[in-house]
Amino acid sequence: MDYKALLKDIKNGEFKPLYVLHGEEPYFIDLLADAISENAVDESEKDFNLAVYYGRDMDVLTLMSEARSFPFMGTRKVVIVREAQDLKDIYELEKLLPNLVESNILVLCHKYKALDGKRKFTKEIANVGVNFKSEKVKDYNLTEWIATYVRSEGYEITSKAAALLGEFLGNDLSRIVNELDKLAIVLEKGTKISDIHIEENIGISKDYNVFELVNAIAIRDTLKAFQIADYFEKNPKDHSIIVVIPSVFKLFTNMMRVHFAPNKSPDAIASSVGLHPFVAKELIRNCPNYPPKILARNVEILHNYDLKAKGVGNSSTSDGQLLKEMLVQILN
Repeated sequence: MDYKALLKDIKNGEFKPLYVLHGEEPYFIDLLADAISENAVDESEKDFNLAVYYGRDMDVLTLMSEARSFPFMGTRKVVIVREAQDLKDIYELEKLLPNLVESNILVLCHKYKALDGKRKFTKEIANVGVNFKSEKVKDYNLTEWIATYVRSEGYEITSKAAALLGEFLGNDLSRIVNELDKLAIVLEKGTKISDIHIEENIGISKDYNVFELVNAIAIRDTLKAFQIADYFEKNPKDHSIIVVIPSVFKLFTNMMRVHFAPNKSPDAIASSVGLHPFVAKELIRNCPNYPPKILARNVEILHNYDLKAKGVGNSSTSDGQLLKEMLVQILN
């Protein structure tokens, strides 16, 4: 089930006796568990009928006993196990499935890794409750996800501002939402969030960031690329070459895919590469700047500098100097 539909059911008071929330993306797991905690038990009953445990401090036998105990002077009891990936013998909970108490809700928050789908427990969850697999938002969908979240909170956001957040914060939904929540404190509902808002309130430069560096490389704007590299060298804390290299690598691999694509229309490239049509159009426009042989050479350069940045064959050169050396090679 989609997390939005599941969240809607929870807020409407439609509950199941078991929720197993598992997978690589912790944000959706926390979001759903918090919603159950807030909506399933009245505030006045939480001291008695809301129990929160952590997997490392719980064992399966105790958990089964707790899950089967009846509410105290209330209609429902909620038992939440945070960090359930630390719960030993979790698959032994298959013994609990036929004996769930209908008035109770058991929530397992198993983060960073999905449960083994071949195990009996995992297979039978959906027969009595909710089996929600929390998957990472794909990198190419991250900007769209940010825009959708912003709209759900009563704001709008420019594509550049959304891309800046994605590039700077990475695929970390909790961190992205946290920064957007900070913006919501200072901006009125209905505001269209721009790159200027991002720069002034979150601290991401609208002109000197990985997003702009990759754009400068794409159009072979050497002056702009070195201006950004110089800024990165003076502000090394948030601009490691280790962060830059994967973004540039993605640019070059996407360009290589465009070169060998049978259909080079923006819509076809957007579909095959997994990009927004506007971004795909820009990619197609910039591809002639890097013929396939140059792209292959540049990928090798990136690989060499990735090793140097990690200390292989390099003991003294700073990140900033490595970045400038790398730019000299890939832009010439």
